[in-house]
Amino acid sequence: MGRFFRAWAILWVVLRYGLDELVLSSFRHPGLRVLCRVLTLGRRLDAPRGQRLRQALEQLGPIFVKFGQVLSTRSDLLPPDVAQELAKLQDRVPPFDSQIAIETIEKSFRKPLGEIFLTFEREPVASASIAQVHFATIRDREGHEREVAVKVVRPGMKRVIDKDLALMHMMARWVEKLSADGKRLKPREVVAEFDTYLNDELDLVREASNAAQLRRNMQGLDLLLVPEIFWDFCHTDVMVMERMHGVPISQVDKLREAGVDIPQLARDGVTIFFTQVFRDGFFHADMHPGNIMVSLAPETFGRYISLDFGIVGALTEFDKEYLAQNFTAFFRRDYKRVAELHIESGWVPATTRVEALEAAIRSVCEPYFDRPLAEISLGMVLMRLFQTSRRFQVEIQPQLVLLQKTLLNIEGLGRQLDPNLDLWSTAKPFLEKWMLEQMGPQRLWNELKFQAPRYAKILPELPRLLHDYLQHKDTTGQAALTQALLHEQRRTNRLLQGLMYGGLGFVLGLIAMQVVLRIHLF
Repeated sequence: MGRFFRAWAILWVVLRYGLDELVLSSFRHPGLRVLCRVLTLGRRLDAPRGQRLRQALEQLGPIFVKFGQVLSTRSDLLPPDVAQELAKLQDRVPPFDSQIAIETIEKSFRKPLGEIFLTFEREPVASASIAQVHFATIRDREGHEREVAVKVVRPGMKRVIDKDLALMHMMARWVEKLSADGKRLKPREVVAEFDTYLNDELDLVREASNAAQLRRNMQGLDLLLVPEIFWDFCHTDVMVMERMHGVPISQVDKLREAGVDIPQLARDGVTIFFTQVFRDGFFHADMHPGNIMVSLAPETFGRYISLDFGIVGALTEFDKEYLAQNFTAFFRRDYKRVAELHIESGWVPATTRVEALEAAIRSVCEPYFDRPLAEISLGMVLMRLFQTSRRFQVEIQPQLVLLQKTLLNIEGLGRQLDPNLDLWSTAKPFLEKWMLEQMGPQRLWNELKFQAPRYAKILPELPRLLHDYLQHKDTTGQAALTQALLHEQRRTNRLLQGLMYGGLGFVLGLIAMQVVLRIHLF
């Protein structure tokens, strides 16, 4: 019965804000259009459709707000005006009772609060749809007193989420069956993606591991601070991390008064992002101003402070190589190669005409080369590429859409700090160096060094492995053939070893020649 009333409440909000108008044009059954118009006589739909969708999601509650935030990252599926409006959704909800938070903590650790924390502030400092945060102090393993932030999951969230997700799955099936665009929009896949994302966010141990990985990756860069995770105090429903002191990055005037170099801060943000993406392949994918502060402490003055690690992106070596080749072709204005890469990767049907896709990509990219560098938006180039490629049935990979969404966030944040920020020229040297490492001699040398121990171990074992295999297969008395193959394999093995040693000697000779030349020149 509860699900029935919730479904009617959702339908009422959908009709009130005119969301039926967003999809009626593609519905196969004209009777539905007539019924919706009769039920909604007298309503006014003056506001733009994106704004109405955002307001409806806010009306439906925190889970739908979160869904809208996730949906905003799928700009390959949405018109630009709708995607940009959904990006404005703010996950602000009233805090829940502090006593419930304390009970959740005590239940997780099976101890009274006083045995877990030295002090605990009952008043939460932040609250969102999934969890809220309290400040506290603990004693760490070394016996030092540490200030910490304690994140606690809202009670009963799993039950609430499962209810609304069940309705979302049902609505997705309806849209797919009744809408002509249903298959292309993939509503069931989008809801399934959101389902996975929400359940991951409910597990604070997963978020803690994301934070630990980012902290490890960023050590030595001296541009970003990531809080330390105290694993002895972490649980699925509770996460305890180092308390960070700083000024929210949105308070630009306060940062400027404190002496922070704002243009340099903007450039540092770009460097952090590209380092995480292209060096580590693991990036913070929720870098909006609410999750970023700036340190004013003397020892870390001007460094970024990153918070909230529920959403991270990861790129495989294939993804990075694909991006390297695309950027190389883009810099050369080789749009045919960009089109070929889409087809080779399998993201476009093999029947797609290269010339047609090339023309579409050229129409997006070419105008940007005739503008001043400061006016070029890498994020907008990616967004327009995704929108254009939709008519070619391009299967945009979720990790690349997340990358594009984060790039837009970084670009917007950077230009908020410094309106003259030239993201293109800031990123281009980094990208050129990275592409050389990905596609040039350095990549070959790195691969050889990485694979050398493996091949050195396998090579001497090849004759024995082949002998065992052939012995197992030799059930028809082909002993002579087996021996001949083994003899040939040994000869090949000696040849390969000779080549390896000869190649090593050649490389050492080159190094020696470089040393001699340097001594001679200097």
